[in-house]
Amino acid sequence: EVQLVESGGGLVQAGGSLRLSCAASGFSSADYAIGWFRQAPGKEREGVSCLNINDGSAYYADSVKGRFTISSDNAKSTVYLEMNSLKPEDTAVYYCAAPGPCTHDVWGMDYWGKGTLFTVSS
Repeated sequence: EVQLVESGGGLVQAGGSLRLSCAASGFSSADYAIGWFRQAPGKEREGVSCLNINDGSAYYADSVKGRFTISSDNAKSTVYLEMNSLKPEDTAVYYCAAPGPCTHDVWGMDYWGKGTLFTVSS
């Protein structure tokens, strides 16, 4: 059974940084992808970034390019989302999801974590 558990949410000031973690379990190989998605109050869920675990290729939404970095520690089966230069509009519940595909234009996910909330104060 695939399980995804996010952690690292909280409150941060605009311009600050935060790192989210997604602990993944239940995969029998490294042939999967982890995606980060977010849903702000009153808005639809949107993709933020995704990472293919087997080859390390990553993709980002235009709104976070240059500010967010996705990475993985495969030994810990954990994917991180390092977020810098945070803006109030980054406030949302952040979800990690799997298993892919994760390509330039398709981020297909079937498994979802419960999400973690973080708020960026202005």
